[in-house]
Amino acid sequence: MSKTMTLLLTESVESLGIVGDVVSVRVGYARNYLLPRGFVTEPSDEKIKALAQRRAEAEAAVAKQRHEREKLVERLEGVEIEIVRSCNDLGMLYGSVTQQDVADALIKAGYGVRARDVRLPAAIKRVDHYDLTIKLAADLEASIKLNVKADRVLERDLRAAEDAARQAAYEAKKAEEAAAKGGPAPEGAASAPAAEGDKPKKSKKAKGDA
Repeated sequence: MSKTMTLLLTESVESLGIVGDVVSVRVGYARNYLLPRGFVTEPSDEKIKALAQRRAEAEAAVAKQRHEREKLVERLEGVEIEIVRSCNDLGMLYGSVTQQDVADALIKAGYGVRARDVRLPAAIKRVDHYDLTIKLAADLEASIKLNVKADRVLERDLRAAEDAARQAAYEAKKAEEAAAKGGPAPEGAASAPAAEGDKPKKSKKAKGDA
């Protein structure tokens, strides 16, 4: 018994074909999905001819969609979006950022993207920066940047800010000390003052000198 059937599409089915296409599909897919919904029928020359006008319209729609997606990919390249989430003090989110979350953020920013167009490299479960791919077709994709932020100031960020402030203050103090001495601060420990016996001696004048 054959595992596939050859049928004529009476409606366009994404990832399968447009109206008027003759396609080979698995029997289960045809019987459980395509046939009950009236998306396919037994192919014949008469039926194919009857669908010619609708097929031409579908081809024009596909070409238009392709052009729109090409323009969207150009606009999306390098776009940065931000999503704010609740998290613990270590920046771990209480819920993952999903494909739908990213799609919603892009739609809000003016980019018509579907959730299934968003490619996540892994589950997004912490506050961080991420590089994502938006794939509109097999050969149409763009790279975007996602910044997942906490909905409050985190303890780790406070500590980092305090450490940075202390380092900046230390460097500023060293710069002031160097400026007061009239030159750059020496590397490492400061040199010890010269001993009394190490002071340069005045040269004696030779006899007869003025």
